[in-house]
Amino acid sequence: MIKIKILIPVYNDWQSVFKLIENINSKVSTLGSEFSVIIINDASTENSLDFSTNLDNLKSVQIINMKENRGHARCNAAGLKYINEKEEFDYVIPMDGDGEDRPEELILLIEKIKEYPNTVITANRVKRSEGFIFKFCYEAHKYLTLVFTGQTIKYGNYTCLPRSVVDKMVNESATWSSFSGSLAKVAKDRKSIPSIRDKRYFGLSKMSFFNLLKHSLSIITVFKTTLLIRSVLFLIAYSFLVIGKISIITLIPVIGVIVMMISVISLSKRENMLDFKNSLDNIESINKIK
Repeated sequence: MIKIKILIPVYNDWQSVFKLIENINSKVSTLGSEFSVIIINDASTENSLDFSTNLDNLKSVQIINMKENRGHARCNAAGLKYINEKEEFDYVIPMDGDGEDRPEELILLIEKIKEYPNTVITANRVKRSEGFIFKFCYEAHKYLTLVFTGQTIKYGNYTCLPRSVVDKMVNESATWSSFSGSLAKVAKDRKSIPSIRDKRYFGLSKMSFFNLLKHSLSIITVFKTTLLIRSVLFLIAYSFLVIGKISIITLIPVIGVIVMMISVISLSKRENMLDFKNSLDNIESINKIK
């Protein structure tokens, strides 16, 4: 039987994550695979809730409690490393713990891996639930990534990763900074399913404009060499176009590209392989719910 680990980072959002687990349990009953859930508790300041719901369709549920808060991307990275080193598995499915990644789509992911058993399956966003401004900024982020890196990334963490790809990702420093960027780097052959970004179960979205900008730049940073080459070529070509027409307006694209280059160089310091290798030292305790 195929063994699948569902990886869920969480910070204080216990009400949502426990509802997500209940929904996962109800959706996987007919899928013919062995499902387990591993929650990475990113040093939450709120205690987890009591959880007594019957989870007959899940093999196990564990909470990995971290000593220090490291952020969502690094929780995913540490979780992948933990599963790769400590667990028996065939696939890993990372999911956000707030309900925006829909458990209903697990069915589509499992159907797809049966068709392409050794290939990464991504849940590509075809519809989002956020407001117009956020959607506009997200589209801008995708086009910016395409123009400056040549990469089209329409997915987030919600993917299905074969064991061979997990092994590559835990040996790639970019995973410590950007999950989707690292995946685009190590797994060129990918298939996809259509995915709807749903509303959170509880509370407001934590993806602010600043966090979206940081997320976008973190992806671009994975391909910093391509970015720097394309940026220099752009600046050279643009300088010929505006020669003799220098003004505050014509300087805006130049300033924007230079700021992006500086930001990417700064963010590249987050790709720390030593910290990634030592990430499991941040584990304080492990609680088994089931």
